[in-house]
Amino acid sequence: MELDSTDWALLGALQADASPSNQALAQALGISPPTALRRTRRLRDAGLIARQVALLDEDKIAALQGHGLTAIAEVSLDRQGAEHLDAFERRAVQEAAVAQCWRVAPGPDFILVLRVADMPGYQDVAERLFTQDANVRNVRAFFAVRRAKFETQIPLSRP
Repeated sequence: MELDSTDWALLGALQADASPSNQALAQALGISPPTALRRTRRLRDAGLIARQVALLDEDKIAALQGHGLTAIAEVSLDRQGAEHLDAFERRAVQEAAVAQCWRVAPGPDFILVLRVADMPGYQDVAERLFTQDANVRNVRAFFAVRRAKFETQIPLSRP
């Protein structure tokens, strides 16, 4: 799929804020509303726009709920064959508390970002994902005390 400067501008605008109306988006980009709508649909159909969501403020939600804990876990497996890596990955992504799952190299095999209510919630997840899996060799967990930066935007370089 070939993208022109209007497509790149549209992707940049949408990843910064996907809430404006089609008319507002068209006006900001200097294109017609039907063009904005057609191109947005084309980008979505091509899979370049995976989904549109509302990003919640994690700290404010935690304050309203009275809790919230983010853990970053490095997970190393005993056996790193493709079938073992795939099996752990399948289990990890099915776990509701896993917000992100990255297969990495070198070093640990996986980095997981977990969001749980509290330390007992983390312990429950750790038991299911790490303790019950005989192939998990080592887990190093880090608990977030403050988030200094969080970005969802992908840097776009336009040809």
